[in-house]
Amino acid sequence: MRIVDMVESQLIASIKKDEDIQKAIDSRANIAFLLTGNLMNMPDMIVKLKSNGMYVFIHLDFIEGLSNTKSALQFIAKVWKPTGIITTKSNVVKLAREEGLMTIQRIFLIDRAAVQKGIENINACKPDAVEVLPGLMPKIIDDFSRKIKLPLIVGGLISEEAEILAALKAGALAVSSGNPAMWHFDL
Repeated sequence: MRIVDMVESQLIASIKKDEDIQKAIDSRANIAFLLTGNLMNMPDMIVKLKSNGMYVFIHLDFIEGLSNTKSALQFIAKVWKPTGIITTKSNVVKLAREEGLMTIQRIFLIDRAAVQKGIENINACKPDAVEVLPGLMPKIIDDFSRKIKLPLIVGGLISEEAEILAALKAGALAVSSGNPAMWHFDL
């Protein structure tokens, strides 16, 4: 399955606190990005979200006690079984793909050099989708989406429905948000 086929709501629940798991389940979002957790509670969070019909991507860079090694990715794929992973590291994208996990490469667009480096990294590791932050730049989103030819998720600093709509109009597939109130927008 491709990520574009998974998206029912164009808002993705980016979960930053354990107590927001239920809020994500109760929302319109059908995809969750887990940006919290540790080796002990991650399995329960993944099972809870998946058993409530959500696709779950864990952000490897934020999971306490987890390394970005081949054996860690094998463990994640075989034992935890999330839908996929999110990372800023191109080498981890490659390792995760080898283990059959879907991959989202997160890129921070801080200047033109970062945009160019991001495109190079994406072309080298070939993730399933790309998440760019911050998401408040419709012109850059439009340009970036034309250059990478992959599903584009944007996030960061978006706080209003108009900003979400501008990002979607510029070419984003979906918007990730850590604000549980936004997970109920009808998009």
